[in-house]
Amino acid sequence: MNIYQPHLMTINKVIQETPDIKTFQLVFQDEAMREKFSFKAGQFAEYSAFGSGESTFCIASSPTRMEQIECCFRRVGKNTTGLFSLSEGDTMGFRGPYGNVFPLEKLKGKHLIFIGGGIALPPLRSLIWNVLDLRDQFGDISIVYGARTVEDLVYKREIEEWEEMSDVTMVKTVDPGGETPEWDGHVGFVPTVLEKEFAPSPENAIAIVCGPPIMIKFTFE
Repeated sequence: MNIYQPHLMTINKVIQETPDIKTFQLVFQDEAMREKFSFKAGQFAEYSAFGSGESTFCIASSPTRMEQIECCFRRVGKNTTGLFSLSEGDTMGFRGPYGNVFPLEKLKGKHLIFIGGGIALPPLRSLIWNVLDLRDQFGDISIVYGARTVEDLVYKREIEEWEEMSDVTMVKTVDPGGETPEWDGHVGFVPTVLEKEFAPSPENAIAIVCGPPIMIKFTFE
């Protein structure tokens, strides 16, 4: 397979995550590509809206679920605006996969703590579903995720699903002032909630962190 050649994808479903963030569920138009395409959690691809150019996003779906490829992106420039205007049934371009991967073999048998902020949840989501689909190969699984406001949280439907899982600890938070009257999660910055409210044990544990640089800095301090 020529990884530099764009392949045509059909948008099967569009999910409006926030006012400026969408998730696309994509399927290869070439049936042979559907059968032979593979990737690993952590890899990314180039996504194109014809006439607008290409943008780089992670592959947000899990390699254990190959029925479709998913990406999640924010509208911030020319190409993402072009992508944002596409609808279900439309065609777009896809190149990849590229990049490094999460070391899944090194994670086996460990307690996993996923820590994410804002739009940084999609790359973690790929690995989260990967390990959940291989659940008996890992220890405790905890997910700590936050955003500026309730509206800015992505994958709200899956957060609820993770909350309902008896073998997953789901901790959600929004920044002070970002809560709503109906909000049932924490209020506070991710590093603060991680330290004062959740405080996971580091024994036999690995943290997988993705988010704004300031969040990462204070998470590790």
